[in-house]
Amino acid sequence: MKRFKSLAAPVLVIAIAAFAPAALAADDHKHDDKTHAGHHGGVVAMAGHTEYELVAKPDVLTIYVSKEEKPVSTKGASGTFTLLGGKEKVNGTLLPAGDNRLEAKGAFKLAPGARVVATVTVPGHKAEQIRFTLK
Repeated sequence: MKRFKSLAAPVLVIAIAAFAPAALAADDHKHDDKTHAGHHGGVVAMAGHTEYELVAKPDVLTIYVSKEEKPVSTKGASGTFTLLGGKEKVNGTLLPAGDNRLEAKGAFKLAPGARVVATVTVPGHKAEQIRFTLK
């Protein structure tokens, strides 16, 4: 019994050292990071495993949709948004704009700290609400 106890600790240490890197690498993207820079120069927000990137320009709001680094088709998708900046509140509709993006055209007053709340429905998936804060 004494020999078993003396071997148990080193075996446990070796097992932890062998499997820890694999466990850490299994989920190499951060779900706790609510927003970060995106591939198109916008701000990114996650909803589950789906990534939404908002690129905001004074004349167009574009939301790119991807899942696990792969574009998600927005054919047949729909969405709405609310832009909150200062005392202004603008509501609008997001329409498919090819490949993996939805767009809304108009005249938008954009400033750092402005917020956009969007609801996006992609065919075959439940509607998701995404919140962005412009930088």
